[in-house]
Amino acid sequence: MTSNTDATAAGVLTVSAPVSGSPAHVPASGDVPASRKNRGWLASLGLLPFGAYVVIFLALPTLLAVGTGFFDAEGAFTFDNVAALGDPVIVQTFSNTLLLSAVTAVVGAIVGALVCYALVGTRPAGALRSFVDAASGVLAQFAGVMLAFAFIAVIGAQGVLTLLLRDAGLDIYEGGIWLYDLPGLVLPYLYFQIPLMIITFLPALEALKPQWAEANATLGGSRLAFWTKIGMPVLAPSFFGSLLLLFANAFSAYGTAAALISQGSPIVPLQIRGALSSEVLLGRANLAGALALGMIVIMAIVMSLYAVLQRRASRWQR
Repeated sequence: MTSNTDATAAGVLTVSAPVSGSPAHVPASGDVPASRKNRGWLASLGLLPFGAYVVIFLALPTLLAVGTGFFDAEGAFTFDNVAALGDPVIVQTFSNTLLLSAVTAVVGAIVGALVCYALVGTRPAGALRSFVDAASGVLAQFAGVMLAFAFIAVIGAQGVLTLLLRDAGLDIYEGGIWLYDLPGLVLPYLYFQIPLMIITFLPALEALKPQWAEANATLGGSRLAFWTKIGMPVLAPSFFGSLLLLFANAFSAYGTAAALISQGSPIVPLQIRGALSSEVLLGRANLAGALALGMIVIMAIVMSLYAVLQRRASRWQR
């Protein structure tokens, strides 16, 4: 008698009963069927365009930018550019950028989280949820020169809202035109930070299982107890991960600040622009490469923390 259980379509299991007393053949656990190997190669080929994109537009420019920081104008190796990172002007520029990024990230995360909490109470397929989702996706990308022009047209020195408020007796620029200085960047940055927070944090808030609230209520727990002992601890990695994402987004933003601030370089991206457009800055050529190196170090720290938080947050989303 002969009976066979042959390979499944996926080629995972091949078990043949003994024929005429021959032993059954069971592939070793390390054996991989040829069909699976072929599919693995095809899947790897599909990643080639993305890999080429990362190499050409991210890795290569980064290496070139950082590499120039270790050479002078004549091409000789030097640490003078990197040493310039300790210059008081550069230190103040990094401090301004960190402060601006932190303020807009914290405010954007808190406001965005409150909006997400309000949205959870609406119907997932309702008109309000669909409108907020669509608007958040668009506004999170609405930055750069377009955003700067919108703010200038609305609350600029001669903006529509500025003139209306002035006619009503309220001058928002009584103490100076702050929109074109470092504090003026907070409002434009929040314009795209809050929608970005909604996009990234809303899925985590929706992933809270109703069974957890039911178990808390069954055990006599209050609503406050649910949020302090279950909801907030579960959401904390996602919240702080989104906050780090907002921080990185503000830290690397350039277009909006470049369009609003025409004089001075109070943040690092504008300082890099000044270094590239000036042949000599503080007596050091190729200072832009050293500034880029400082930004990369900070971004690497932020990305590492973000990866750790994402790994912790994923445990509750399985």
